[in-house]
Amino acid sequence: MPTKNVLITGAGSGFGKLASVALVERGHQVIATTETEDQASELRREVPSLRVEKLDITTDDVDKVHDWPIDVLVNNAGVGETGPLADVPMDRVRRLFEVNVFGTLKVTQAVLVDMVPRRSGRIIIMSSIAGVLAAPAFGPYSMTKYALEAMGKSMRGELAPLGIDVTLINPGPYLTGFNDRMAQSMWEWFNEQSLNAPEAELFRVIGDFVTTGQRDPLEVANRLVELVEADTTTENNFVPPDIKAQLGLV
Repeated sequence: MPTKNVLITGAGSGFGKLASVALVERGHQVIATTETEDQASELRREVPSLRVEKLDITTDDVDKVHDWPIDVLVNNAGVGETGPLADVPMDRVRRLFEVNVFGTLKVTQAVLVDMVPRRSGRIIIMSSIAGVLAAPAFGPYSMTKYALEAMGKSMRGELAPLGIDVTLINPGPYLTGFNDRMAQSMWEWFNEQSLNAPEAELFRVIGDFVTTGQRDPLEVANRLVELVEADTTTENNFVPPDIKAQLGLV
């Protein structure tokens, strides 16, 4: 297996961290990036063998990528937010799009500046089952993942003739802590004055459903490793593979 230079965003925890460690163990050159320097320092202490850099994808940090050799970009950085769309504060929605969509596109464009002249490279975009299924209270997050679906599918067609492969990965509920934090986020502001207050119990039930019986995140990390190393990819990669059938989407 040829060694690849892999840049992973949002590697301070969850899928990004697990995939970074797994890829290094398989001999790849990995740059694991985190939003803050504190996160980077913690990851360096925890995994001394890992190269860790601070890279906030919403800032000029992104310019750093021009100094790094990158064969594969894993767009894993993201944030979550729940709440009914009639009530959710707009600043929270804007923050979601700033990170999940605009930041992802920003770092992807920066990496492509060097990939396209080489006519080789791969872009992996962390979407979600929420990118094809929207549920009450999870609309803000799903909106960003639907946008990433459009981004990935458009870029896959645009960049294939230039030698760049673009693929999406769509995990279901996995136990990284991300889903739990996201499900709780709406209760920081949602109250009895909210327009959707009569539906509060429904939102609690849906939040409990999403955070109950979550799967081992190593499944997603292993799929990311496969996508990094694969000769070719498909447009979408659902994890587990039968999640769409489980949810009645096929």
